[in-house]
Amino acid sequence: MKPLALATALILGGCASETPSTLPQGVTLVESSLTQSGLHIPYEKYQLANGLTVVLHPDNSDPLVHVDVTYHVGSAREQLGKSGFAHFFEHMMFQGSENVADEQHFAMVTESGGTLNGTTNSDRTNYFETVPANQLEKMLWLEADRMGFLLPAITETSFEVQRATVKNERGQRVDNRPYGRLGEMSSYALYPQGHPYSWPVIGWMEELDNGTVDDLRAFFKRWYGPNNATLTIGGSFDKQQVLQWVDKYFGSIPRGPEVNDATKPKVTLDSDRYLTIEDKVSLPVLSIAFPTVYARHEDEAALDLLSDILGGGETSIMYKNLVKSGVAVQAGTGHGCRELACEFSLFVVANAGKMPELSKIEAIVRDSIDEFVERGVSSDDLLKAQVSHEANTLFGLQSVRGKVSTLAYNETFFDTPDLLQADIERYNAVTADDVMRVYNTYIKDKASVIVSVVPQGQTQLQAAAPTVPVRTPIAKETLKHADKVTDTQVADNFDRSKVPGSGAAPQMVVPSLWQQQLANGIEVMGTQSLETPTTTISIALEGGQRLLSADKAGLADLTASMMQESTAKLTTEQMALELEKLGASISVSASGYRTYVSVSTLTKNLDATIELLRQRLFEPAFNQEDFDRVKVQSLQMLQHQSKDAGWLASTAWSRLLFGTDNSVGQPTSGTIESVSKLSLDDVKGFYKQQFHGGNASVILVSDLEQKAIAPKLSWLGDWKGDATPWPELKPMPKLAGNTLYLLDKPGAAQSVIRIGRRAMAFDATGEYFEAGLMNFPLGGAFNSRINLNLREDKGYTYGARSGFNGGPELGSFSAGGSVRADATAASITEFVNELSGFAESGMTAEELAFLQASITQSDALKFETPSQKARFLGQIQRYDLPTNYIEKQGKLIETLTLDELNQVAAKQLDLSQMIILVVGDKNSIEEPLKQLGYDVVSYKL
Repeated sequence: MKPLALATALILGGCASETPSTLPQGVTLVESSLTQSGLHIPYEKYQLANGLTVVLHPDNSDPLVHVDVTYHVGSAREQLGKSGFAHFFEHMMFQGSENVADEQHFAMVTESGGTLNGTTNSDRTNYFETVPANQLEKMLWLEADRMGFLLPAITETSFEVQRATVKNERGQRVDNRPYGRLGEMSSYALYPQGHPYSWPVIGWMEELDNGTVDDLRAFFKRWYGPNNATLTIGGSFDKQQVLQWVDKYFGSIPRGPEVNDATKPKVTLDSDRYLTIEDKVSLPVLSIAFPTVYARHEDEAALDLLSDILGGGETSIMYKNLVKSGVAVQAGTGHGCRELACEFSLFVVANAGKMPELSKIEAIVRDSIDEFVERGVSSDDLLKAQVSHEANTLFGLQSVRGKVSTLAYNETFFDTPDLLQADIERYNAVTADDVMRVYNTYIKDKASVIVSVVPQGQTQLQAAAPTVPVRTPIAKETLKHADKVTDTQVADNFDRSKVPGSGAAPQMVVPSLWQQQLANGIEVMGTQSLETPTTTISIALEGGQRLLSADKAGLADLTASMMQESTAKLTTEQMALELEKLGASISVSASGYRTYVSVSTLTKNLDATIELLRQRLFEPAFNQEDFDRVKVQSLQMLQHQSKDAGWLASTAWSRLLFGTDNSVGQPTSGTIESVSKLSLDDVKGFYKQQFHGGNASVILVSDLEQKAIAPKLSWLGDWKGDATPWPELKPMPKLAGNTLYLLDKPGAAQSVIRIGRRAMAFDATGEYFEAGLMNFPLGGAFNSRINLNLREDKGYTYGARSGFNGGPELGSFSAGGSVRADATAASITEFVNELSGFAESGMTAEELAFLQASITQSDALKFETPSQKARFLGQIQRYDLPTNYIEKQGKLIETLTLDELNQVAAKQLDLSQMIILVVGDKNSIEEPLKQLGYDVVSYKL
């Protein structure tokens, strides 16, 4: 089989216009790849006089643009003892600037119909927006204002609010999450003190507490100048106009201090370093990390392929020796590369019921590494790893955002925006000898960091006694704070305070779809997508867990897992190998009402992938050996999930709303009690019950036309069996208003809150749709009332929302979020005040205008990628919607009045029909909750 890059020439992008003959003064064309042939992302690279690099990627396939500003600063640029500043700035740069009021950045982008976010890692910080094409000038104005005019908006108040938000983020993502501290502690042990990767990106909280406003201002002045940034724009735009806007808004921003590339100190370990973390977990975890090279080092590709061979999926040695054998629930490897250093890591989630001792797990891991040496590298090993890399590269470029992100990353770190062909070639050039060489150089007989994560109080399960000293915080009194920083004046020849207008609204392009019916009545719906030479197939089977009684919860999910195991012709490992060699995936998953069979493949390998799909659908082996292993893994994962606050809240919420005697009130993964009782005969029986042609429907999204692809699935027309009727639902539980259910999670750093009730089933243009519109300003957007109150004003949470969730027969409404444990009672008060206030007074005329503009204009972003197209077609098919239902929704948005939406609010937000669920530390929060006046009921799963 020939690697893709050597067999196919592909240009990723729409029609590219010619380079403008005249450029704005101060803008210089550096290079252009618009006429380049082969596999590449077309771009032009410019530079402003102040050092700002500008990369333009024209793509007219959709009426949208994606804007990315990447600053070459991450946590690695922080000073020892002042960690977390780069991530802190990600938050601060959304809080307004000199000409953009507090909270208005999110509001403007959302009202423009766009999406936005920012991310920080060790090496860079980026901010990005995807908006309808007519909103581009406004986005450039917003990004320029926070690049050049942020300091006036940094106040003590905003500083403290965002410091609280960062702490809430850490609480939610690290401290209140199982294994949340594993990554930061592994890095702490791997890198010497003072190395830029030795502290976490989010920072040590005591160091964030030590920071001052002046420290933050000085950090901004040092690193956020235009000469340390890359502005990348992709999508549908007029190039000459864009360059004029870029020059207008960014050109006058003064150059910042010079920035040199950071050094790449080689990391070595004299001996193995052991570290143990006691955590609120059920399954012990072992992590082993070796220091290797750095990003784009000549050995990076070979190390990546070594990682794939050792632990990448079901064909790997790690899978065979640990997961297949049953001693682990999960096992794998990775080779994470950053600008300054890479880490070759191996991880194992132990099967606590069979081998919880991590010392024994470590021995098997090391034996597996030795086995790799004896086995060597086969041609299949190389082929599957190389084709997998190529396929993942292409699938990641199905959106303008994906292409822009790739260009921005490569330009920031390697001064070359498009490395697509070069990357494919360097991976395809790796030989078996290369893989063995890097193994001998970086892994064999080399020291590593071994981290054990064990349940609290069970240190006897650790791999070895810790040899890493406990981290000692840097003394606060030794830190030197920055002097007060003054802002730099910028001379403009226009009024920067004036918000740019919008161009003519782009025409929404709804995918043109085709439909046909197979011989047995299966409905097939498809559309063509020319972004990449790939095909997506989704086969939906009605029923899922809804077909089951409550005591069989988890059977649909277990059956789906079994259908990813052996077939009559191929073992699990053989099937995985064949798919990897094709750059394809076939996954089976279950939900409350459906089971999905999802296929992604390079179109050139579609026929071979379909043959494997046929086997997976019609010839599952259902071996007892596979079942025993999969069932144990399911039970162990349920044990693990029982320690996760989010899972506890979701499971309890479903039971409270829909009842424990209904399957819809149970988690689709089941419970330990229900799954323990399931047998292989149950799986075989459910397969016969659900996998009927009468339950199936098909969605196709491909670069092929209907006449080329539809015949390839004609064999599904022979699928026998009628639709399976759903059993009658048991009566729903009575929801007693003014009741608060408290589920104890001892020691929880945060509390998870849910407030709500049962609500309507899905509809596209009726009451459910109207309720979703009503909720948008209440809790559906970032700058909604609920989120601004609890996150931005009070600092109780990292994020709070409300919304309606509707399916084919049931629905619910809930408001909630994860909040600081000490703010649990106060947060409930704020949630209730917001809900009751909205029910009584409704939204304002300004909020109505905001939601109308936001939702209407966002339609331009709905149909870009194959997955978005598949979801659109799937909704039409599932709910038998007219193909123009989006137009009908648009007319409703335009015509619904304030009174009509406020009537919906009064009806749907009746607190007397709502219950409250809190998952948190009962000892610390129960008494404050009782003081709120609710009937507090202790609840157990």
